Amino acid sequence: MSFWKDKRVVVTGGAGFLGTVVVDQLRKLGCRNIVVPRSHDYDLVDMGDVKRLYVDAAPDLVLHLAARVGGIGANQTHAGQFFYDNLMMGTQLIEVGRQQGLKKFVAVGTICSYPKYTPVPFREEDLWSGYPEETNAPYGLAKKMMLVQAQAYRQQYGFNAVVLFPVNLYGPGDNFDMQTSHVIPALIRKCVEAKERGDDRVVLWGDGSPSREFLYVTDAARAILLAAEHYNGNEPVNLGTGQEITIQALAHVIADAVGFTGEIVWDTTKPNGQPRRCLEVSRAKQLFGFEASTAFVDGIQQTVAWFYANRGSIREVVF
Repeated sequence: MSFWKDKRVVVTGGAGFLGTVVVDQLRKLGCRNIVVPRSHDYDLVDMGDVKRLYVDAAPDLVLHLAARVGGIGANQTHAGQFFYDNLMMGTQLIEVGRQQGLKKFVAVGTICSYPKYTPVPFREEDLWSGYPEETNAPYGLAKKMMLVQAQAYRQQYGFNAVVLFPVNLYGPGDNFDMQTSHVIPALIRKCVEAKERGDDRVVLWGDGSPSREFLYVTDAARAILLAAEHYNGNEPVNLGTGQEITIQALAHVIADAVGFTGEIVWDTTKPNGQPRRCLEVSRAKQLFGFEASTAFVDGIQQTVAWFYANRGSIREVVF
């Protein structure tokens, strides 16, 4: 707790899904000076606003969690916007941080940065072994540029920036908007609404064969704060569980969790996305002592319970 007691910390995206949990954990660790920039006050795509944020907040440490992000459909529809917004946010926050003498910058990247056909489990050394899966490549590449910039700035300026690559996150507070949500909240909402309508089937994208790995949001937040406190290295670090599940198996886990007993139908005219995703996670344990602790079924049940309790206040995402 002594590490955080006198730190001034900016958490971009601190009002979002992951950021809310990070801010809560920071407070529990004794951090008393937390700044969460809101988009109506600071547009992080605008260099002038980024400079103003640094002047106003005078941070010792920046946790950059903000992202323009969505599922496969949103990535296809908003490819240009996702590329530009994510690229400019990361680039400008790092550059102005360097100019202002920031002590440390922690960037949260994305599993989408990995090549489409990365050998499983994904090792950090494989980040540059090919082009990302096409449906989310603009987003993944924009985020991966933070790694290039962080390493270049460490080499030239001695700037302490570290970059973390989490797998897909899930948990209470996730985005359940059907146009922009990721697979777990989308499946939960589809199954719940199908059950309530009395439908005898739900139709899902692809053929169900791809695999994914998921990290519970509280575990992800803990990993980020452990890295912020203990890791000051040049190399990227995966954050995950090291366990994968097929989308087909995931659909049945969620259907069981919400009590949907109808048929699951696969629309094979829709894209599958990346064939497999599963991380090699030993580097995080070795460098800053992180291991995931939430059992997947428990995490799904808690996410379903949150959706039922909060669905009336869920806001649709508008671009």
